[in-house]
Amino acid sequence: MTRAVESNLSPVLRERLLASRVTGSRYVFFNLAPQKRTRWSLALAGREECASDYLVNRERYPFHVFEYVAAGQGVVRLGDAREHKIGPGSIYAYGPEMSCYIRSSAGAPLTKFFFALAGRDAAAHLAAAKLPPGQVRRFAASAELLTTAEDVIHEGGRQGSYAGEIGLKLVEILLLKIADEVGHAAVGDDRARENFLRCRSIIEAHTAKLSSLEEISRAVGLEPESVCRLFRRFQGTSPYQYLLRRKMTLAAEFLVQSRGLVKEAAAQVGFDDPYHFARCFKAVHGVTPSQVRGFHGGEKVGV
Repeated sequence: MTRAVESNLSPVLRERLLASRVTGSRYVFFNLAPQKRTRWSLALAGREECASDYLVNRERYPFHVFEYVAAGQGVVRLGDAREHKIGPGSIYAYGPEMSCYIRSSAGAPLTKFFFALAGRDAAAHLAAAKLPPGQVRRFAASAELLTTAEDVIHEGGRQGSYAGEIGLKLVEILLLKIADEVGHAAVGDDRARENFLRCRSIIEAHTAKLSSLEEISRAVGLEPESVCRLFRRFQGTSPYQYLLRRKMTLAAEFLVQSRGLVKEAAAQVGFDDPYHFARCFKAVHGVTPSQVRGFHGGEKVGV
C-alpha cells in the first residue's frame, strides 16, 4: 500500500480530508487512491484531540467512515437524522454521500478516532458490524475498543512493508469487537456483563495504580467475591491475574519501544521492587525483562 505524509498533502486535499480545529492529532495514511477492483481497504485513520470550538459540517466525504469517541462530550448529526449526544464509547458511521455534522462541547472537548474505508465492500463490512451509515451507538467496553483503536494508529506510524495490511486487520478486529458488543446488547439482560465490562475498563484505565484484588474491588465498588465471579464467568481468569498480565504487557511495550531500564519499566506499572517485577514478568512472558529489552537491538542488561 502507498503511504502519504500529512505535510505533503495539498491544502485542498487536507481541507477535504482532515478537520482543522484540533489541539493535537495523529494521522496515518494508508491508501488514498485504491484501485477500482479493491474490495475494501483502509484509506486513512486518525486520532484527534478536538479544540473547544471543534466543528465539522460536511455535505460529503470521499470514504465510508466510522468514528469512536474516547473522551469528552459533543453532538453528531448524520444525514437527515436528529442530533445525538456523544461521549466516551460512542461509535457512529457515515457514507460518502451522507452529510455529517459534529460539534464538540466547549467544556469537555472530544478526543476521538476515525477510520476511513474504501472499496466496494466497505459498506458491507460496516453493516456486518451493525454500523450502517447514520447509526449512533454507545458501548461500555470503551477501554478495550480504545486499545485496538490505538493499535491501528501505532501500526500506521510504522514504516514496515505490511503496515497497511496490519492496519486493515486491526480495523477488522475492531469491527468484530463492535459487532460482538451489539450482539450482547441485543440480548438485553446482561447486567452482570455490564458490570464485568465496567470492572475490566477500570483495570485497563488504572493498571499502574492497582495492585491487589482489594484495590480493584474498591475502585469498582463491588465486593471482592463478586468481582472474582464476574471474571471467572466472562474472562476465564481471576481479576488479579488479568491485572498482572495487563501490567506485564504494558511493561513489555515500554521496554521494546523505549529501551528503558528494567527498574523504569517496573515503576511504570506500579512495582517498587524490580526483582519481584522481573519474576512476575518471566512468569507471564516466559522471558526476562532484559531479554525483551534486547529485542529492540539494545544490550541485555540487568535490573
